[in-house]
Amino acid sequence: MPDRLDAGSVRRWCAATLAALRREQREIDALNFFPVADSDTGTNLVLTLQAAVEAVAANGQGESVRGESARGESARGVWKRMARGALLGARGNSGMIVSQLLAGAPAALPADEPVRGRALAASLRAAVAAGYAAVAQPVEGTALSVAAAAGRGATAADSDDLAVVSAAALRAAALALESTPAQLAAMGLPGVVDAGGRGLVVMLDALDAVVRDDVPLLDALGAPPADPVNEQPALGAQEGWEIQYLLDVPLNGSTGDDHRIAALRTRLTEVGDSVVVACADPDDGGHAVWTVHVHAHDIGPALEAGLVAGRPHQVVVTPLIVTGGLDEHDHSGHSSGGDPDPSAARAVVAVVPGAGLAQLFAAEGAVPVEVAPGTFPTVGELRAAIERSGATEVVLLPNDGAYAAVAEAASAAADADCTVSVLHTRSPVQGIAALAVADGTRPFRNDVVAMAEAAAATRWAEVTVAEEAGLTVVGPCRAGDVLGLVDGDVVAIGADTERVTRDLVDRLLNAGGELVTVVLGSDAAPTLGDALSAHLRARWPFCEVHLFDGGQPRAVVLLGVE
Repeated sequence: MPDRLDAGSVRRWCAATLAALRREQREIDALNFFPVADSDTGTNLVLTLQAAVEAVAANGQGESVRGESARGESARGVWKRMARGALLGARGNSGMIVSQLLAGAPAALPADEPVRGRALAASLRAAVAAGYAAVAQPVEGTALSVAAAAGRGATAADSDDLAVVSAAALRAAALALESTPAQLAAMGLPGVVDAGGRGLVVMLDALDAVVRDDVPLLDALGAPPADPVNEQPALGAQEGWEIQYLLDVPLNGSTGDDHRIAALRTRLTEVGDSVVVACADPDDGGHAVWTVHVHAHDIGPALEAGLVAGRPHQVVVTPLIVTGGLDEHDHSGHSSGGDPDPSAARAVVAVVPGAGLAQLFAAEGAVPVEVAPGTFPTVGELRAAIERSGATEVVLLPNDGAYAAVAEAASAAADADCTVSVLHTRSPVQGIAALAVADGTRPFRNDVVAMAEAAAATRWAEVTVAEEAGLTVVGPCRAGDVLGLVDGDVVAIGADTERVTRDLVDRLLNAGGELVTVVLGSDAAPTLGDALSAHLRARWPFCEVHLFDGGQPRAVVLLGVE
């Protein structure tokens, strides 16, 4: 029986946990009533741990069959890779919480000393703190309270004997799980144990088995006994959307990083619930990678909140289908019960600044609503455009953050027989990206998801001229100065439009990108388009460039990078 956790032990635990969750997947799915009775907690935990196993295996060459490291790697190092894999591959509310519990633990593990009983207890306490910190509105009777009990049990054992501590943690977690029906019944939920808590007990049971050296060889090797249960379309009523994405947040070394994430959590609790925002380690490019999860009735505001804080990508949007804890629901993006007929009339209504952009959107099949400089579209104008489209399914693109509230009001005022989904596009270039992937042959919700992903993947910028003197985040500007803005914030001030535009597009592409959209405004010089095209061909020869004459009145140039 091992007296310490080493790198091989953590690898065996990771593989054994996945194998055990696969065996218990259907049972855990059937227990799923909180936060939504959509019968997928077991499936989500399997997929989350599968990502963890893959992350560990990616650096696991050169080990014996038992999993011991030939390179002297620490348990802490393997655990951190396991946690990062789970965090980046987390699925659902339960997967997010478990991944954050895993991510919090390594901070309390010794870097170069054996992990014995007291160190394991400290890591479980650190995991609980991280789990509660990631959840915006923690609820007792869930995986969090089960984890907290495990931490208390491990600490109360007060031993350096690894087996004593792991057994105490498992025992306390199992007792806490038995208490969850009463805790959740107080919220009007059925008297069954919490599904996420049940999954956590399975994980702790696998850990205890590793410590007792009682893990089947198949589990230790990580060989899957069977593929995860296929997720089938749900039979039930849709209660909104589960929205998840990864968020790249540039690090500036100040408390501004914390403020952005705090503001993101606050905004997400305003637009939905089951909010989990968790961080992986900063990458080498000076960015922190966060995973974001929320249940909401509207996709757009949840994505817009991410756009304010950083760059969302790998967006996954899933319909929340309430099944009463009996059936799985669809995470694949395919049609679930209740989808409108794909052949129903569908339209895209887009708010645009200027006649040139109106013609551009109209040419792509959208119904444009042109707004004059300094004015706002009205609810009546947008509702009239929706009615004029003659469609029963409409995607509404405000194309400016300032117009979002009006767009939502118009959506609410639309006729009852017309379904309107507002995508919170903040620039016409995001609207162009969304429109480019619209496909009326798909079920409506699938089309909305695809368009939302395209918009969220598009970083946007603009070049404009200051109308008066002012103070920006990069210093003071005078009237007539050329300003470069990224996501609405001034990042450059200059005197030459072409130079500022070149610098701005280089700044965007330095962060990665394959497609550049350039929309020239009414004040753009006749030679600007050719000059930018030449610069992009010379500096970024592998990028695809789309150049449009938008004729917008305020922005000299609009830029989008995907």
